Amino acid sequence: MHELSIAMGIINIAEKETKKANKKCVELIELEIGSLAGVELDSLEYVWSTAVKDTVLEHAKLKIDFKQAKAKCLECETIFEMEKIFDSCSKCNSHFKDILQGKELRVKLLEVV
Repeated sequence: MHELSIAMGIINIAEKETKKANKKCVELIELEIGSLAGVELDSLEYVWSTAVKDTVLEHAKLKIDFKQAKAKCLECETIFEMEKIFDSCSKCNSHFKDILQGKELRVKLLEVV
């Protein structure tokens, strides 16, 4: 389950940023996670409470901003939602596309106190 290593990476970021701000803990953490990022949200939430125990995130509220994948077809310029990376255009069936969103995996916001 790589969600535990993702949680540990997020904790590392939060601890560095909290230290930079000369604060002691995080009140709110907001993550941005795309549907193509390869993260199982249920698994991340499952390991979260154990991973953040005795860290600056122990009492922080976790908010996840989920981004459904979207792409723009390079053939017909249709913007369409994607479930999987290899999905084709919903209008012309082309596989040539620019992914507009859905690969995100980042800390969007930290509120420290």
